[in-house]
Amino acid sequence: MDIGLLLGLLFMGACGGFAAGLLGIGGGMVLVPFVVMIFNAKHFPPELVIHMAIATSLATILFTSLSSVRAHHAHGAVLWAVAWRLTPGLLLGSWIGPWLGQCMNASVLALVFAVFVVGAATQMLVNRRPAAARQLPAAAGMLGAGAVIGIIAGLVGAGGAFISVPFMSWCNVKIHNAVATSAALGFPIALAGTLSNAYFGWHAAGLPAYSFGYIYLPALLAIASASIALAPFGARLAHRTPVATLRKIFAGVLYLLAGYMFWKSFLA
Repeated sequence: MDIGLLLGLLFMGACGGFAAGLLGIGGGMVLVPFVVMIFNAKHFPPELVIHMAIATSLATILFTSLSSVRAHHAHGAVLWAVAWRLTPGLLLGSWIGPWLGQCMNASVLALVFAVFVVGAATQMLVNRRPAAARQLPAAAGMLGAGAVIGIIAGLVGAGGAFISVPFMSWCNVKIHNAVATSAALGFPIALAGTLSNAYFGWHAAGLPAYSFGYIYLPALLAIASASIALAPFGARLAHRTPVATLRKIFAGVLYLLAGYMFWKSFLA
């Protein structure tokens, strides 16, 4: 790996880790478009670039989420009871998501990524006030919600917060708690999704050297090392940032990423 590529991956990892701590988004969603650019520059097979970028970005959340959630837990912001209730559905959905992704061609997958991101950004920006009596659903509802979050997160290589944060906010969970709890949800999503991407990509034709299924290990190691270092700083800033500002930052980042992936869907 040349030094320029290594520095680029470390910089992306630092940005992704900071975003993970600040927004609870696991960092994967921020990374996918940039990893796509790097894999294109490395001349990876075009039909594999989107799949590998999503798989590699999702795998980094295994490391980022642990660093991020530790910082949020120190502030007492993680709702562990909510996280545990969502986890069974998350594990199931996060295994299914990559399977659905490998059934799609690169253009469709990029378009799906962009559509979901725009929807999540709009939900956060509009910020409709939920009914005062609305609460998180009972066990069956949490299982279903976890499965939906896991499927979409596994499909687009994210930690799921672009859905789980709006979902919890809609159920009257405070935004800072929603962000912190979503950081905790990133680990089970990433674990099941990473295993799924390794399994379904194991025999894919044209994979570059040092690939573990659809996961490109050199990029994973470089990004993860930088992400771990920066996630706590983002988490500290999140707890000092006003709610309205946090929502706008969240939405703005997602719109930018969606725009790139819409453009990419027409080129893939």
